[in-house]
Amino acid sequence: MTLSPQQVAEARARVPLAFRAPLSQRLQRAATWALLIGLILWCLYDFDVTPARIWTGLGRLGTVASFMFPPHVWTTWEAFAPILEGLGETLAIAFLGTLLGAVVAFPLSFLGAKNINRLNVLRLGVRRGYDVIRAFETLILALIFIRAFGLGPLPGILAIAVSEIGTFAKLFSEAIENTSTRQVEGVRAAGGSRLQQIRFGVAPQVNPVILSILLYNFESNVRSGTILGIVGAGGIGFLLSDRIAAYKWDEAWSIIFLIIAMVYVIDWLSGIVRARLIGKQELAK
Repeated sequence: MTLSPQQVAEARARVPLAFRAPLSQRLQRAATWALLIGLILWCLYDFDVTPARIWTGLGRLGTVASFMFPPHVWTTWEAFAPILEGLGETLAIAFLGTLLGAVVAFPLSFLGAKNINRLNVLRLGVRRGYDVIRAFETLILALIFIRAFGLGPLPGILAIAVSEIGTFAKLFSEAIENTSTRQVEGVRAAGGSRLQQIRFGVAPQVNPVILSILLYNFESNVRSGTILGIVGAGGIGFLLSDRIAAYKWDEAWSIIFLIIAMVYVIDWLSGIVRARLIGKQELAK
């Protein structure tokens, strides 16, 4: 028997207590909310987050923002050339780091996929390796590689590559595990070897997903490359840090605007690439 919404409303009005959650569940909810609110209040107190401090900080932020306008316009090629070189260097760091990370992560992802690697001990060990690699923040890796290889783009490339190995391997392996078995069974029925099953049954399904992951992470790594430049790993971040340290806020704002424009262009081009190689219908799903 199915009750209408009106009958349910009438029953709720007659016996409202029957529709309430059990006492234990209500106490659990209240305790959870109390713990959450208490944790937030303690953090605000411990971090000295006060209205007076926030108001003072907003005033200083407004002062800094006023120094940024109007943005600086470079009038000579000699002054603007280092900015373009820094942008190109950041773009190259992100591209090479993403590419190197993907090249290493691609074969490792098959070892971590349940439908490819049947050895539980090996698969779980490889997956824990993904977690260990992803535990290191890109900025920390950059500082380590700067100590080892010195200043310049190389530490930035290696930092992004190592960080992306763990991320790509995890995402690629999950994509491989979510593939359909029908294509694999078709290749197997035709007499295909295990390698051919992966090549013709699994790879065509995961390639669009892998491409989408690569393009998205490349966009993200362009932004990360800017931060890495601030600590000495090359790129436009070094120039931005130098302008901020010299209180040249108008130039700093112009550099930030160029970074935003570069990221926007990359995002636009990535959308075109995805639409051409993956297909507009697949992207709309």
